[in-house]
Amino acid sequence: RWMKFEEKVEDGGERWSAPHVPALPLYSLFQLRMCLQKGTMLLDLDATSFKEIIDKALSEQPEEAELQPELRERLAALLLLQPQHQPTKSLLQLLAELGLSPCRGKSKGKSEPRTQVSKTPLKEQLRNRFKKKVPPGAEAAHVAVGEVEFLEKPFAAFIRLRRGVSLGSLAEVSLPSRFLFILLGPPKVKAYHEVGRAMATLLTDELFQRVAWQAEHREDLITGIEAFLDELIVLPPGKWDPSTRIPPPSHLPSPCRRTAVDPLDQQPHGNGDMTAAGDRASPGHPRSGEELERTGRLFGGLLRDIRRKAPWYSSDFSDALHPQCLSAVLYIYLATVTNAITFGGMLGDATANMQGVLESFLGTAFAGFIFCLFSGQPLTILSSTGPVLVFERLLFSFSQDHGLDYLEFRLWIGLWVAFFGVVLVATEASHLVRYFTRFTEEGFCALISLIFIYDSLKKMLSLADAFPINWQYRLDNVTSYSCTCNLRRRLFNPILTCLSTVQCLPLPSIQSPPATSAALSRTQCLDRGGHLLGTSCQYVPDVTLISFLLFGGTFLFCIALKCLRSSRYFPVGVRKLVSDFAVILGILASCIVDAVLGLETPKLLVPTELQPTNPERGWIVSPFGANPWWVCLLSAVPAVLVTILIFMDQQITAVILNRREYKLQKGAGFHLDLLCVSLLMVVTSVIGLPWYVSATVISLAHMESLRKESATSAPGEHPKFLGIREQRLTGLAVFILMGASVFMAPVLQHIPMPVLYGVFLHMGTTALNSIQLMDRVRLLLMPAKHQPDLVYLRHVPLRRVHLFTIIQLLCLALLWVLKSTVAAIIFPVMV
Repeated sequence: RWMKFEEKVEDGGERWSAPHVPALPLYSLFQLRMCLQKGTMLLDLDATSFKEIIDKALSEQPEEAELQPELRERLAALLLLQPQHQPTKSLLQLLAELGLSPCRGKSKGKSEPRTQVSKTPLKEQLRNRFKKKVPPGAEAAHVAVGEVEFLEKPFAAFIRLRRGVSLGSLAEVSLPSRFLFILLGPPKVKAYHEVGRAMATLLTDELFQRVAWQAEHREDLITGIEAFLDELIVLPPGKWDPSTRIPPPSHLPSPCRRTAVDPLDQQPHGNGDMTAAGDRASPGHPRSGEELERTGRLFGGLLRDIRRKAPWYSSDFSDALHPQCLSAVLYIYLATVTNAITFGGMLGDATANMQGVLESFLGTAFAGFIFCLFSGQPLTILSSTGPVLVFERLLFSFSQDHGLDYLEFRLWIGLWVAFFGVVLVATEASHLVRYFTRFTEEGFCALISLIFIYDSLKKMLSLADAFPINWQYRLDNVTSYSCTCNLRRRLFNPILTCLSTVQCLPLPSIQSPPATSAALSRTQCLDRGGHLLGTSCQYVPDVTLISFLLFGGTFLFCIALKCLRSSRYFPVGVRKLVSDFAVILGILASCIVDAVLGLETPKLLVPTELQPTNPERGWIVSPFGANPWWVCLLSAVPAVLVTILIFMDQQITAVILNRREYKLQKGAGFHLDLLCVSLLMVVTSVIGLPWYVSATVISLAHMESLRKESATSAPGEHPKFLGIREQRLTGLAVFILMGASVFMAPVLQHIPMPVLYGVFLHMGTTALNSIQLMDRVRLLLMPAKHQPDLVYLRHVPLRRVHLFTIIQLLCLALLWVLKSTVAAIIFPVMV
């Protein structure tokens, strides 16, 4: 059987083979062409049954190939016999049959009576599991070839019905049929089977299908075969084993590309200066689309964004009714919670708790919810970013050094930034996005991804400080290790052994401690004014070890379950479901391991009360009173730098999310997104919440978790990427859960932080591997003979590729150095 690829019944008749690319002998195509030239040809035949088709084919033979009446009757009776199809059985059915008759053998010398083709489909056809693989609207084509002893010369016929007709029990599955090809002849003539394979392969070719549908004469079909032969690739017999089955490729050329003759493709491709415009074009944002064209009117781009997105608004909610969206919500929620806690803690350290974890939670929930509700690209996830954190730290230090009120100073900067942002929206400054190149996009995305990877590893290494390892531990000296409680007031025995310590049983020869010894817990010891003595008091290596195991285990578990989608194991539905929920399953598995072991690993800390982290401040920041009046004007200077930072951070992320390869259908909204971010600056500045902008890595993870693929694919064909499930509901749900996290503290406090750091590492590596830069970095380490056949390597000299990669890495290193120093304030300018 053929459906894009060929499948054969293996020896023994137990199963169909794996799909493979059909390899045809060249002579079979020449024989097929001869059959079509000399055999019966019936185009647009009006028939409703298989018997009627056979009668017409036998009665309208060419004069030179006409058969005798008695041979026609015998041939008709032969063709009308019911064919025996190989049943498609599941693994459970095969195991059940094996259990019922383990010693079943095939009867030899007995032939079952053959009946005629039924006019109605059989139960086996209707129940055939293979039909699930057939795309809707498909038709069946029948190829009947074989050797017949009573024929003296071959009989060939090609039939095309005017409309698709169900031919009863003829096909393996119940489908309408349109094409039939028959080739029967005496045993002396060879290659009937190969001619039939050639015909079936031609009928699965998309270009030949068009020819077969539209052909009006015999010559049209012959021309179609000639065109097929023109594209044929012949493998030398001494260089290829014909019995080798070629596996299906991961990507198939489109028929449009095959019909369009590219003069460059007709020439040998060397690693020279030859370039193909189509291959060089980077699949970035729609540079020629209307999203980035200037209208020349104030707020013209904004109004165009609103008109473009308004018709899709209702579908932004209905398109979210899919189980995949649930997994995306849980995945992005946990990532956003971890990010809010991380940046909230760092903000608290940098601003004396003027902004802390609670402010980070509330700000993320509020800003993200409003943005997802009104933005042009609701797939974007807002979050605090590294450059904004650096600016907050510098602003707080400047305020402390010059006796200014930090929150009031920050309020005026935020108001100026919002004003400048609205001006940029009014003047359509977002059209500058069209000048961003792959070089800039990849450098920025790589930097943010590396920050995620670096921060996750840095947080894990800091556990060795919180849970230090006793490096002086020696196994031979184990009896000397103890942790004792030294009480200042001698109410009890002077030295009491703590319950939280390593205790070693004394040897029989050593006198046991006095019976009056009491054991105190660490908390009791400290409450009574005592202090701990001994090298084992801070010895908790198990916590550090299990934390690293949870960290690495979560990361590897997420990768393994994500890769299950392309695995050979389990049915397609199971693979897709597990892959969609891979991160959630990884987190749950790691949390279960942590709960079973019962070690005191660091857990997620969630605020439980709705009050400012610093009790000296309120929820509303007053614009006047604490600072001199001229501070409101001076604030415009640092606001310019923040505006550049917000604009670059927001728009580069928007460009990456709106690349062509994501196949977004609802359009972008660069001007509308920038307006939402600018107006949110006003609210967050007044309430004293952190500033938010698009988070590149989390947004990319959000996109990846919403990938759509074709539900039905031919055997051997990889599911086609259909685009992203564009909607607003997942983002809204994430930020609603974010706001409710304050009330879910009893549940969230059971999630170990190393598990969430493992999710961070997974997000960073996934985003890093999605850019071309990593492919070119690998090329630096590969000998030329082992390099993959990448498109740009066919058209660009290798030294030029390496030079481009090295320059990009140097710029990335420069950005990293700038980010890590006090000069981080000019980071957006360098981008």
